[in-house]
Amino acid sequence: MNPTFAGIIGLIALFVLLGLRMPVGIAMMLIGTLGIAFLNGWPAALGTLGSEPFVIASNFELLIIPLFIFMGNLAGISGMSRDLYAAAYAWIGHWRGGLASATIAACAGFAALSGSSVASAVTMGRVSLPEMKRFNYSSRLATGCIAAGGTLGILIPPSTGFIIYAILTEESIGRLFLAGVFPGLLLASLFIVAIAIMTRINVNLGPAGPRHSWTERGRATGRALAMILIVVITIGGIYGGIFTTGEAAGVGAFLAFCLTAFRRQLGGGQLNNALLQTVRTSAFAFLILIGAHVFNPFLALTQIPTQLAELLTATNLPPIGILCIIMLTFIILGTFLEGFAILVLTLPIVHPLILQLGYDPIWFGVLMVVVLEMGLISPPVGVNVFVVKAIADDVPMKEIFIGILPFWSAMFVCMVLLIMFPQIALFLPNTMIQ
Repeated sequence: MNPTFAGIIGLIALFVLLGLRMPVGIAMMLIGTLGIAFLNGWPAALGTLGSEPFVIASNFELLIIPLFIFMGNLAGISGMSRDLYAAAYAWIGHWRGGLASATIAACAGFAALSGSSVASAVTMGRVSLPEMKRFNYSSRLATGCIAAGGTLGILIPPSTGFIIYAILTEESIGRLFLAGVFPGLLLASLFIVAIAIMTRINVNLGPAGPRHSWTERGRATGRALAMILIVVITIGGIYGGIFTTGEAAGVGAFLAFCLTAFRRQLGGGQLNNALLQTVRTSAFAFLILIGAHVFNPFLALTQIPTQLAELLTATNLPPIGILCIIMLTFIILGTFLEGFAILVLTLPIVHPLILQLGYDPIWFGVLMVVVLEMGLISPPVGVNVFVVKAIADDVPMKEIFIGILPFWSAMFVCMVLLIMFPQIALFLPNTMIQ
């Protein structure tokens, strides 16, 4: 059988398994092993299956995954999320839609500790949704801003998405982290602008809250200052060349642990829960990486990435035209595939093409994560929408999907701005101390 035809059959089988809800990592390992066995024989297939898990598990760089996840879990149990929300609300709660805008600001801050979109949506949703209900906010605006704000967890560093992208493409994790800072702040700002426009058109969507005094603002900011310092130390240490990404993860987790212990929030099984959740999330990430490293050799044997690159370049489209096709494909895939699945499935095909077109792979990594964020709230498989539905069980799913439309549009605007002005993402990585 022709290797390319075998590859097409393998991809179809993989999509079928994913449609049947088989975990991404296991599906990729299964198809990759069978594909390599068909094209190169069982010794090669079993050799790959036996070696790749050890290679991934023994990769020292991947230590940052459990460390940053642990830091985020500690932030959740220590009360930092509530402090962030209170500080944001103290400053901007008197705006129209101020509670929703404060939710976005708090999600951005929490994202700098958690690295997870689901964790950001769950944590901030539990804090902010009762408040927005109390002030009679529209259920569409309330749930939409939580679902969208949670997506910042995979864009603002530390981001699990950037870590997986870096491992699969052999790019610098530290440079990718720094590249996500300004785009993350830009997207959070666009979300707040979207809220301002919506509440100006219809004031009943989100009424203005009371204005806080400067003393109240100072107190609220002071309570959130410890978390802000942890973020500045970890990300600033990477930028200044003081820490490697692994060292920054260790320092951040240690500081978060000390703060949680100081607040006496480690008792009552809280620490055990944080550790257990860290192990579960880390195992999920490692399983995806192992599956990708078994599947990618099979994909290389099929020559599909090379042939697809040749096909696109033969169209004589300008690089920007090919990039738009890639972005459109990602947006479509995001409507029915989970973000990490898109990442590990498409990177072996797309990354060589991006290099051939002359685009910066760090910039493209940020662009790809923004598109993955769009998938997190795109119907019918938007993961964050279902997370919010679990919190707001009285809100119909249709209302939540309608509520995310303005925020999805803001993400699209952010993607366009990043394509037009790559320096938004590349300024910090290009000026970091090596």
